[in-house]
Amino acid sequence: MQEENYLSIINEQAVEVGVAACDKETVFEHVARRLEQIGVLTSSEHFKKDLYERESQGPTGIGGGIAIPHGKSLAVKNTCISIVKLEQPIQWESFDDEPVQIVILFAVSLADKNNKFLSMMAQVARKLANEEVCLRLAAAATPQELIQALGAA
Repeated sequence: MQEENYLSIINEQAVEVGVAACDKETVFEHVARRLEQIGVLTSSEHFKKDLYERESQGPTGIGGGIAIPHGKSLAVKNTCISIVKLEQPIQWESFDDEPVQIVILFAVSLADKNNKFLSMMAQVARKLANEEVCLRLAAAATPQELIQALGAA
């Protein structure tokens, strides 16, 4: 069976640049509301609870100004990835204790919570291990550039 490519689940309607946020809560609120507006979620509130539950298990900031929060939730109708580049870096629990400016958020349906999710997360992690990809994400000025940066290398 062919492994599904993570690029196929990036929801272009949930890729944004220049998002104003002062903290993680604002980011989660913004992304959850957006995902609910475009029909990915049945409940932004329910999804945020699941995001926070995952956050309580350990940092999702992977270093280099990037965080990859993820919520596995009944509220998710279609598994997708949202990418947000913040206007300014914000504090976020991360392995290098540096602020975060790029948030790659996984919204995962319960049907996809094991195999598909793990495969997608591994693919994204491999991409983010490439310094060139991280530099391109940091330099991205448009949603399309964010998607292209994550697909690079």
